[in-house]
Amino acid sequence: MELLFTILLIVCSALMVLLVLLHKGRGGGLSDMFGGGVSSSLGGSSVAERNLDRFTIGVGVIWFACVIALGLLKAY
Repeated sequence: MELLFTILLIVCSALMVLLVLLHKGRGGGLSDMFGGGVSSSLGGSSVAERNLDRFTIGVGVIWFACVIALGLLKAY
């Protein structure tokens, strides 16, 4: 069981890195420093961005649950 959660945690971690890198820079942070501050005048967020946000949150919840489950398995 512990091996299953460990593998799931590794997959979720790699997926979280990729998903966060796919997000568009919002400005005002490090993305501005490296030339990411130029943004188009299209207001609002598209359906693709909202779906990416939802997917990122879902993977984050699974990642968090794996961390808690591994912590509980290690405690006993």
